[in-house]
Amino acid sequence: MYKVDPTRTDLALEFKARPFGRHSAELQRVLNLFRSAPLSGNWCLVCRKPHAEWVLAQFGESARDPVTIVGPVFNSLASAEWHVFKLRWRQHTGRGLDIE
Repeated sequence: MYKVDPTRTDLALEFKARPFGRHSAELQRVLNLFRSAPLSGNWCLVCRKPHAEWVLAQFGESARDPVTIVGPVFNSLASAEWHVFKLRWRQHTGRGLDIE
């Protein structure tokens, strides 16, 4: 199974600079790992105001369960995605990212 190298902060910087669109092969591997985690408890974003407001949430035990809103609220999708990326980075590497 693929594991994220916690020293590869260059991949985090690449994601932060370009959260949408094409990514390098190595970053895409990281994103595939992050996004293929079991649904239960995984992080997600809920759009509360189209193109204006997103909030952090977590999936329930199954696909039929509602998500749990945990906050915070974001005014840009890019900043919301960056926040989720950092949470998943910590979850998969055991280390936080010191990149704002």
